[in-house]
Amino acid sequence: MASSPRIKRISLLAGLQQADVSPLSGAAGSIAVVIDVLRAFSCAAYMMHLGVEKLVLVTGPDEALRLKREQDYLAVGEVDGQKVPGFDLGNSPAEILAAGRDRFAGRTVVQRTTAGVVGAVAASHHSEIVILGSYVTARAIARFIQTLAPPPEVLSLVAMGNRGRDVTPDDEACADYIEHLLAGRPYDHAAALQRIVEHECTQKFLRGDQAHYPPADPVYCLQRDLFDFVLVARLEHGQLVARRIVVQPGHGEAAT
Repeated sequence: MASSPRIKRISLLAGLQQADVSPLSGAAGSIAVVIDVLRAFSCAAYMMHLGVEKLVLVTGPDEALRLKREQDYLAVGEVDGQKVPGFDLGNSPAEILAAGRDRFAGRTVVQRTTAGVVGAVAASHHSEIVILGSYVTARAIARFIQTLAPPPEVLSLVAMGNRGRDVTPDDEACADYIEHLLAGRPYDHAAALQRIVEHECTQKFLRGDQAHYPPADPVYCLQRDLFDFVLVARLEHGQLVARRIVVQPGHGEAAT
């Protein structure tokens, strides 16, 4: 039987910076699952569902605008929660779904967000593979990791939290769920949802008093195991590029 990876739990950009100098940094076969439930990597999954060919992840809005101008990429994302002037769409699954398949099919998207994308780029400096983590792709992520041969030596579950600075229950609970799927850690989704919904990370959407936080976004972001694909990011010609890999159910596991 294949050995299981050593699972490391990391939180926020500060945790990633500490991991970058740890003895496990850059270990052969290392994988980082960078989790941003509300909202970056839920948005990434919905865009892939609508037919996006690939995502190019960048840390700066100016770089995103340059690629939009020079390469005709769609620019999607935010700075501190708000859509960047000149971007095609903000960081909202409700906005993405409203735009529809015709807007995304066959296109390349350059994505920039304050927490998830910045974290993914940071993780790529010391992990061979970066997976974009969310509830909507959680089971596919676990399946993908379980199919790797040889298995990764180190698996880092990185919960990015609010703006990469403050721990939030949505990303921590999603990491709990992925660890449950991989290693049998106890997990209570009803209790997790209660913590998430009662926290300010969700309440700021539910109040409906800020246009860049649509009330529908948490509904889309908190769906578990919605898609059968995983978003895997690797360096390509100096850019961090995420592509979709469909993952089939394992032996004895029913499709969902």
